[in-house]
Amino acid sequence: MKNIFEFPNPVNEYAARLVASMVVFLTLTFQISGNEFLLVFIAYGFIARTATGPTLSPVGIIATKGLVPLLGNPTKLVPGPPKRFAQLIGLVLTSSALISYFAFDSITVTRYLIGTVGFFASLEAFLGFCAGCYVFGWLMHFGVIPQSICESCTVDY
Repeated sequence: MKNIFEFPNPVNEYAARLVASMVVFLTLTFQISGNEFLLVFIAYGFIARTATGPTLSPVGIIATKGLVPLLGNPTKLVPGPPKRFAQLIGLVLTSSALISYFAFDSITVTRYLIGTVGFFASLEAFLGFCAGCYVFGWLMHFGVIPQSICESCTVDY
């Protein structure tokens, strides 16, 4: 049980980009359909990936157990803590979208929040730029996040 709630470190960059690609697909599908169950599924994915990495996330499982092996198991290892931070940002945005949708009945705000998630997932999926990882690096640089959290994350500025 302990291993279930451990975020992987390091993370396979290929799996992360595949997860981001699926998030892009899910967010676009939500933008088109407005389906509340899809909104809940997207939010659940961020909860699961923030807590466990791919272990309890259907999208994470598809990426790590299905698509990466299908592609011949390409591996590029990157530090895990910045990826977890990025998932946490996605969790905050999707949770806000859920609250906006169900508590305030505001589909417009919900669409903007989910659109923001889709935009940043697109950067990761198609350009390999993790905005959450970038912010994580700056927070470490300014001492907000201690160096001990991710010693391999030190970035020269």
